[in-house]
Amino acid sequence: MTSADLFTIVAVVLAWALGIGALTVALQRLLRRTSIVVQILLVVLATVAILVAGMVSAFNAMFITESDLQVMWVILAVASAVATVVAVLLGAGLARLTNSLAGDAARIGRGEPVAAQRKMTSELSALAAELAATSRKLEESRQREQAVEAARRELVAWVSHDLRTPLASMRAMAEALEDGVVEDVSGYHRRIIGQTDQMAALVNDLLELSKIQAGTLVLDHQQLDLYDVVSDAIADLAPVAASRAIAINGDAVTPTMAAADGASLSRAIRNVVLNGILYSAPGSTVSIAVTSTGGEVSVEVRDGCGGIPEEDLPRMLTPGWQKDTGRTTSRYSGAGVGLSMVHGIVKAHRGTLEVANTEGGCRVLLRIPAGQENPGPAT
Repeated sequence: MTSADLFTIVAVVLAWALGIGALTVALQRLLRRTSIVVQILLVVLATVAILVAGMVSAFNAMFITESDLQVMWVILAVASAVATVVAVLLGAGLARLTNSLAGDAARIGRGEPVAAQRKMTSELSALAAELAATSRKLEESRQREQAVEAARRELVAWVSHDLRTPLASMRAMAEALEDGVVEDVSGYHRRIIGQTDQMAALVNDLLELSKIQAGTLVLDHQQLDLYDVVSDAIADLAPVAASRAIAINGDAVTPTMAAADGASLSRAIRNVVLNGILYSAPGSTVSIAVTSTGGEVSVEVRDGCGGIPEEDLPRMLTPGWQKDTGRTTSRYSGAGVGLSMVHGIVKAHRGTLEVANTEGGCRVLLRIPAGQENPGPAT
């Protein structure tokens, strides 16, 4: 075969290849919404067509015998049939895998969990793994949302109860005073004032918690002595402790300087000490200690509440949650606000709050940096 013949064959094959390739691309564009089986079949048929065109051009140029030409046609026919079957099988397998991934995506939309699939090509396996990761993240997000919604409902229910009870009591006492059927008038007045203080404390806790959750709590860091803060809390709560036969031990409270927001930190410490007094058994002791180590200060409050069930400890800082004991025995938190508010204040100071059981009671530990610049609004 001369070089001219070879050049002619190459030119003819190239022309057929370009023509068939252009036609295949056009058909794929027209049929782009069809099954992946059709797309793969088009590619295989185009390849076979190019091979047939090239072989026919070569046969004509080489002037082979009729019998040889028949043999070549048989070979091409068999090869084309096998290639077509393989393309259909391959396309069907890929179609099943893509349909499986589409099913996974649909399950994610319905909120159902999805597991990663391994028996796929590397690209489809990566896509399946990404779908599984997305499913896990969405499930975690849904669980967080459900927990927040449940906590919100509990908070509204507890607050409604804790406001309705003193309001009903105050109304009854006011009606009794109005009807003139009360002998101890001053005692009723004191009880009404006490109920008012109780509601005011709850409302203030809610306002503080709303600021914390909205990220609008602004701290004014100033140098203060935690000895003074804790001593003031002990003095304020001493009458409450005495009425419940609870002793307060502040011997471990030492002068300790820290840069903190005095108002909010005082509120947090007072709340923790009050909880210790309210939920300790009569005759027990609430111990308070203030220490400073490694650039941070700690306020530790130990009480005699008898301990908290281990399954309840993780929820102690959840807003709106409290142990439901039928409202007839001690509760862990007034309306599910106290400790969550304390936690928010401590976090705003870039500190940590820990609640753990100890022998005969539990321990609440507040840690905050000993000194820092004003960090701005708490988030």
